[in-house]
Amino acid sequence: MEDEKRNTDWMSLLPEELLDVPLWNLAIPGSHDSMSFCLDVSSPVLKSEPCLLRAIDRLFPCWTRPCVSRWATTQQSVLSDQCELGVRFLDLRIARKPAGGNKLFFAHGIYTLMTVKEALDELSTWLEAHPKEIVIISCSHFESLTDEDHFHLAEYIITLFGKKLCTSQDIPSLRSCWSRCQQVIVTYGNQQMVLQHPELWTEIPYWYADSPDPKKVIAYLEDQKNRGRPAGFYVSGLNLTEDAPYVLLHPLQGMRKMTMKALSLLLLWAGEQRPGQEADAVNILCCDFVAVSQFCSLVIGLNYKLLSGAGALAAPPPPPPLPPVCRMQQASPTDAIGEST
Repeated sequence: MEDEKRNTDWMSLLPEELLDVPLWNLAIPGSHDSMSFCLDVSSPVLKSEPCLLRAIDRLFPCWTRPCVSRWATTQQSVLSDQCELGVRFLDLRIARKPAGGNKLFFAHGIYTLMTVKEALDELSTWLEAHPKEIVIISCSHFESLTDEDHFHLAEYIITLFGKKLCTSQDIPSLRSCWSRCQQVIVTYGNQQMVLQHPELWTEIPYWYADSPDPKKVIAYLEDQKNRGRPAGFYVSGLNLTEDAPYVLLHPLQGMRKMTMKALSLLLLWAGEQRPGQEADAVNILCCDFVAVSQFCSLVIGLNYKLLSGAGALAAPPPPPPLPPVCRMQQASPTDAIGEST
């Protein structure tokens, strides 16, 4: 319980020596498929899923969709609760839902109940209450989105977060972000939109093994580390993966049960890692079911390894600090991405 309280504002509690370290040289907890806690079992399987699964869904939706939900659910709490636990990287997979009107939702196998607008508004409220915490939002996949959808989504994000957005030209550290009242880094998996909006960052590389075997996941991540980390932000995914045939053959099992069996081995590997600027250093670590273990505390604790030796590249000297009170720019009313009903 004490760890959870500290994790709520863990960035503001880091030692002075780490405040000028670029965020891509810190260890940051993230949640894989962050919005999968609210999947809608009345919605169809995604068009991007295998043909076999979609065919069975058309014939037996009452069987297929609960089955897919059990395997596609990787988190169990809303974004603000995840942030309270210490999560600072959110994996948002955005989709246009059939018969959803002009509203955008999220998706993992099937669609979510909560809209994009509802989730981002909730996150904005949480950030207001925690002005020294910085969240990285990864917007990706974009199932069935049109160019118009991308335009409205990007405009909404930029309007909602306003001056809290850290631009892609910056080298963000905690101190530099605090001095400008910046709290949000948005990566966007559509390069055309990134080129049009300096507030959006190029999509962050996400390393994952695409395997249900935790030993193969670890072996894959070690192999990637040996090849050298990217220059900026990147994600090491501790998440397991199953394919559609396995899901169909194991309808009564689920991702939670599989994750729980593997978690101790995955966390043991995570605890051996070190952030920093070295080629084999970690940055963002993502996990399923972040609320059921000490994952966030473990990853946050990795940052203290930087105090015992070299490993963190300091950012350029920060600008003079601004007044400490940061106010959220109010978003103008819009129905561009909709509310859920």
